[in-house]
Amino acid sequence: MTQVISFQAKGDFISGRFVPVEKGDGEFKDISPADLTDHIMTVKFKYDHVDEACQAAKKAFLPWAKLSIDERKKYLLRLKEVFDTHAEQMAQLIARDTGKALWDSLTEAKNLGNKIDITLNHSLQLIKENHLENVLPGVEGVIRYKARGVMAILGPFNFPAHLPNGHLVPALIAGNTVVFKPSEQTPAVGQFMAELIEKVGFPPGVFNLVQGDGETGRRLSANENVDGVLFTGSYEVGLKIKQETMSHYWKILALEMGGKNATVVWDDSDIDKAIYETLIGSFLSTGQRCSCTSRIIVHDKIADQFTERFYQAAKKLTIGHWSENPFMGPLINGAAVEKYIRFQEIANREGCESMMRGKALDLKHKGYYVTPSIHLVPRFDPKSVYQKSEIFGPNVAIYKSANFDETLNIVNSTGYGLVMALFSKNRELYEEALLKARVGLLNWNRTTNGASSKLPFGGMGKSGNDRPSADFAIQYCTVPVASLEDPTPFDKAKVLPGVSL
Repeated sequence: MTQVISFQAKGDFISGRFVPVEKGDGEFKDISPADLTDHIMTVKFKYDHVDEACQAAKKAFLPWAKLSIDERKKYLLRLKEVFDTHAEQMAQLIARDTGKALWDSLTEAKNLGNKIDITLNHSLQLIKENHLENVLPGVEGVIRYKARGVMAILGPFNFPAHLPNGHLVPALIAGNTVVFKPSEQTPAVGQFMAELIEKVGFPPGVFNLVQGDGETGRRLSANENVDGVLFTGSYEVGLKIKQETMSHYWKILALEMGGKNATVVWDDSDIDKAIYETLIGSFLSTGQRCSCTSRIIVHDKIADQFTERFYQAAKKLTIGHWSENPFMGPLINGAAVEKYIRFQEIANREGCESMMRGKALDLKHKGYYVTPSIHLVPRFDPKSVYQKSEIFGPNVAIYKSANFDETLNIVNSTGYGLVMALFSKNRELYEEALLKARVGLLNWNRTTNGASSKLPFGGMGKSGNDRPSADFAIQYCTVPVASLEDPTPFDKAKVLPGVSL
């Protein structure tokens, strides 16, 4: 087994230093979902630290924003070096905090430095200063992008380093300061990110971290010194953030809120590729990705063949402790297991056939392990609880359809609109889906899972609020400022009627 690195709680990171919490407002234990004997650390949290962190970020904002992009780049490039140097340590901590296999966690850890590369070399082009001649007679127009201020980042548990980093890097390079609250499921990864950022030597207050519970997140979102809230998580929590900040109309909200994603496998598809890609899409990271495939709609002609082969492949997926490098690790906690099992019962009660039953597993390492599950849906029902709900576990529903319009109706039926995948050689079908599918991402002959930081990432409907992240994140981290610049001398001949000087 891999040597486990010891880890100690340090408290919150405020104004350039860790501030221990001696007597706080609460505490929780960070225990690995992959091994319930692996107590990573105990976190104490203090609500007053939210205001202290926001004040520190506010104080640091103007000095940081006044630096040139090239000056800020130096800090980010140093951060890339630190991320790359500590990728293996970060990967192990991600694996312990989330239960994800080490190979899966290492992919996430290595993406931290890659995000900095892509932001500096690609995304910055989106906020490049633009000069336009004669926007009015003799007047030059200029479009510039300036930082918004203090950005609150609320991180998820499933990608506890990569997704917050996807907000952090564009926010910092654009000139904003940051207060980051990690998920209470993965506080160790959040603290380690702060430790690595501390090594860079950012000016005090540019980056701050506060640990805590849901109330901590609420207070951070509602803090008067916060100018933007960047959130990744469930629709329910995103909706609460929206409601909590209704009177703070000046705040930018970037809400990425999950999906009920569909893959369509048509009768002309490369079936071997479709099975493999959809298997990965359905069960990677134990189904705990917002882009996971939770519905498969297969053409009638190949449905039986596809379903049987998909089932046989799913039975062979390995499940186990992160150090054993299985395909699947555990779910994040006991509540997630209960929800997963409950939705098996809901699916059965609503008339779906259980082809592969999801159940809790008792393995060598005691944790929140479950088996994958497959349900066959006899008919589409737009009112079905099972067919509309995001389960966030390794469950997939399989439908049959020979009508592409009907298929797209199923795709659009849940209220979510993150990702759709289409497996077909027919480009006309793909173009029809591009027009009619209410999604922010549409993949052709590739699974719903995985995305490029060189592209926008965001959905429609309950999946987001039109603030796509990844490449486009730098846009919601800035305010476009338009200027009219007139170098010409005063011309009395142009004085308007009725004005005398």
